[in-house]
Amino acid sequence: MFTDSVELTVSSGKGGPGCVAFRREKFVVNGGPNGGDGGKGGDIWFKCDNNTHTLSHFQKKMHIKADNGAPGESSNMTGKSGAKKVVIVPPGTQIIDMDSGEIVFDMLKDGQEELFITGGKGGLGNTHFKSSTNQRPTYAQPGEKGETRRIKLDLKLIADVGLVGFPNVGKSTLISTVSNARPEIANYEFTTLTPKLGQVNIGDFESFIMADIPGIIGGAHEGKGLGIEFLRHIERTEILLFMVDLASYRDLREQIETLKAEVAAFSDKLAHSKYAIALTRADVVSLDEIAELINSFLEIVGVEATTSSDIAFDASMPYFIQKTADETLGYNRELPYFVAPISSAANKNIEPLKNALFKLVQSKRSEH
Repeated sequence: MFTDSVELTVSSGKGGPGCVAFRREKFVVNGGPNGGDGGKGGDIWFKCDNNTHTLSHFQKKMHIKADNGAPGESSNMTGKSGAKKVVIVPPGTQIIDMDSGEIVFDMLKDGQEELFITGGKGGLGNTHFKSSTNQRPTYAQPGEKGETRRIKLDLKLIADVGLVGFPNVGKSTLISTVSNARPEIANYEFTTLTPKLGQVNIGDFESFIMADIPGIIGGAHEGKGLGIEFLRHIERTEILLFMVDLASYRDLREQIETLKAEVAAFSDKLAHSKYAIALTRADVVSLDEIAELINSFLEIVGVEATTSSDIAFDASMPYFIQKTADETLGYNRELPYFVAPISSAANKNIEPLKNALFKLVQSKRSEH
């Protein structure tokens, strides 16, 4: 089961108590105190691991504890320190303090490790308290208590391109066509109930990550449909691909304006992201209608059809792709990078789509 938010209590270990002991050996008269120190309590660490994809393994672990330190022993032996507790989380997990609301750590890279809370110190044994006036101390320190914190783990997927569209617009079909993701595909709305990630390969050595989230409807940012529960999974994406269905009963203007409004209402950062538009199901619209539909949509988004470009979209159908005289100036963020008709089922314009998205991903990566 996909779980992307959990609340936990975590506690570091308590330090072990010091030992009260005296040296007792044959031929050693009045050996004196030799109680050892208690062991240190275990720490709580977080570690990011690419092999973990959800937070579902925390559902039955509402309180995570590190081990306590062992008591000190005679002969000045220090007790064993408590083992640290390493909490494994998937990339994209935020650790949030429940009391302050502060984001303590943002776990982004595989292998990233962060110390969260430290264990209590072990108590001193009675050997530390001997003096000329107290040669037989009969007390030792207790170990320090560990620390307990209430936290929330929030998972936000990390991807280069996020797919945004109404339900049943073809997002799952596209990601299954261009990547290694295998989402459920069916002819009804809200087939996708959980986010999916897929790696899109470009040639032998290049790739980017694409994220598919459940379909968005009007009012999603207020909780309608599947609402903001999954909208936040595209919050980290650098580029959005809005998918508009040419064969839908919904008007083309309604689709793109609703999608852009919902994204902007949810996140100001996403509202200013680079984006592109794919016009889906180009294979089920008649040739007489398709040019008219695409041209009318290009007018809606305020661009003119392009008939040639360095990315070879099918020239038999109108499309648009931004061109700039100087690439260093960047693209006009108010306009889509490209608008192109596609058909995942008929494999129409899929390779040009992958190449165009990769070019946009490269431009975004060069900004960092």
